[in-house]
Amino acid sequence: MNVVFLELEAWERPYLEERLPAGHQYTFLEQPVCADNAGLLAACDVLSPFIFSRVSKEVLASAAQLKLISTRSTGFDHIDLAAAKARGIQIANVPEYGSNTVAEHTFALLLALSRRIIPAYIRTRGGRFTTIGLRGFDLRGKVLGVIGTGNIGLHVIRMALSFGMVVIAYDPFPRQTLADVLGFQYCTFDELLGKSDVVTLHCPATPQNKHLINAETLTKMRRGTVILNTSRGSLINTHDLLAALHSGHISGAGLDVLDGEGAIKEDVELRKDIAREELLAAVDAHRLLTREDVIVTPHNAFNSEESVRRILDTTAKNIRSFCETGKAANLVNA
Repeated sequence: MNVVFLELEAWERPYLEERLPAGHQYTFLEQPVCADNAGLLAACDVLSPFIFSRVSKEVLASAAQLKLISTRSTGFDHIDLAAAKARGIQIANVPEYGSNTVAEHTFALLLALSRRIIPAYIRTRGGRFTTIGLRGFDLRGKVLGVIGTGNIGLHVIRMALSFGMVVIAYDPFPRQTLADVLGFQYCTFDELLGKSDVVTLHCPATPQNKHLINAETLTKMRRGTVILNTSRGSLINTHDLLAALHSGHISGAGLDVLDGEGAIKEDVELRKDIAREELLAAVDAHRLLTREDVIVTPHNAFNSEESVRRILDTTAKNIRSFCETGKAANLVNA
């Protein structure tokens, strides 16, 4: 079996080598899919990318022997599912690696916004010890609206309740028993938008969810609402969010992901398939970076020592299962 790993840090290679099945050929690369490594895919049986490799129809066409894509992520919107299905290529993911990790990052963003941590830090680093303009707000008593109550959303809910927040949630597949046990309430999507002081997104990137937060849904929110997104950038229309921030209708945003973030990466000049829509989103994303009422982190919510090791462990398990049985563990297109 010829297995190619993309987007790996140097320390991850020996870690994986200890856990992968012996007797196969492994190639470990630091870059995502690009012109420089596309030739390696021709003889590749198993491909393991991370989120910044766009596994498009064209990429799949260059990998004639490909049988499995084992992405080192929960989401798989960076893979052309239809093209993979047409080829009979299995796709495996990492369904659970760090619900608590992403939830903790979500609250780090919220606390940084609510207590004005970033401007306070910048000010004191410059030698100015004054609190003028740094007044924040308490979380206790505020209404947190959680969109998506999967594992990450539930961790966020537990944390919010420990802060004394009131939690409401929307999910097309409500988990009422957990709501009763934890002490939060489900409501409709529009009710959540209208009642929340803070809205946090924990749902997948699907065609139905694209630009879930847009000009129309933003107007349904309370004036002064804070928005958090540690899920996928495509959930928010960046242009509409900028307009809402500029008008003051939205008071702040904590974003670990951005629409069009792939076009912001340093390897953009190597990619030939960036759509105009993605480029425009990237331009708006750059405008977000200049705002004091917005905190942007570089898709880093997953990035703890513990969660990255869990990702590698599960990926090795997926590939081992495929090599031994012909069927990968954690298939998303079984």
